[in-house]
Amino acid sequence: MNHASHDPLIGINWGSSNFRAYRIGADGAVEDTLEAAAGVATLKRDGMIDMAARLQARWPDARRVIAAGMIGSNIGWADAGYAQAPAGLDDIAAQLVPARIGVLDLHIVPGVTCVRTADGAPDVMRGEETELFGLLASGQLEAAPVIALPGTHTKWVAMDDGRIGQFMTAMSGEMHDRMTSAGVLASVVAGASEDGPAFREGVRVATTQSLGLGTLLFGVRARVIRGVLPLEQANGYLRGLLIGAEIADALALFPALKGSTVPLVGAGPVCALYRAALEELGIGARFVASADAVVRGFIELAARQRVAKA
Repeated sequence: MNHASHDPLIGINWGSSNFRAYRIGADGAVEDTLEAAAGVATLKRDGMIDMAARLQARWPDARRVIAAGMIGSNIGWADAGYAQAPAGLDDIAAQLVPARIGVLDLHIVPGVTCVRTADGAPDVMRGEETELFGLLASGQLEAAPVIALPGTHTKWVAMDDGRIGQFMTAMSGEMHDRMTSAGVLASVVAGASEDGPAFREGVRVATTQSLGLGTLLFGVRARVIRGVLPLEQANGYLRGLLIGAEIADALALFPALKGSTVPLVGAGPVCALYRAALEELGIGARFVASADAVVRGFIELAARQRVAKA
């Protein structure tokens, strides 16, 4: 008996830190979810098998399973490789990698790689492609030339006629977290990393000075010690420097950014900082609701997978 038309679609967003699985009905609605702090960076292969068994036990009828994220990386279950940008949904669906984790059969989504024209450098993404395709399918990107996904490792993605084109990744979020928890700046940085005069000054300094970021960052310490920057404003200034330098890089790589309104995809607080920084530089920005984007991406990939098999 062919169960394919009745089986739910199971989409797994399996990252470095977390596991999130969605049981998706025929109408596209999420019927159930399974979440755990069981990212691939914290699990050995036996742990991944145990997590797959938990999913199979919860949803015994799981026969159509697609997994995206770091599960397809060199630290995941199997390296699913990368689709070469510009990459569309059909390109990704054609490169889904079949795998078996314990008792669970599934297909793993490849990442996307590019070589940027402006600087000749490579870049990679894994997991964001599924979210982007979900947003495209929902019409929320409205032909925006460049999309930003703020976070620990922020992505700036240039779209190419409905495909993922060239992109840039910046480690500003991770740098901020590390520098405020240890090192020479940790002792002189206080206060919240929020929008305000100090944050905006940091944005302006990073985008107008000819000095490199390494010099500007030590300047945070010097400013506090010399009484130029109040201690309680130093965190905001630091975050402004990091985001401002990142936006300067994005502008250099993607000139179309200057006259656009940038969709911001991610958590509210960090997106608010990016919107403030962009607006300080005269660039428009808008929030994009992304709660169901990954689910929509799984639906779109599954539909194209079926067409390819037909």
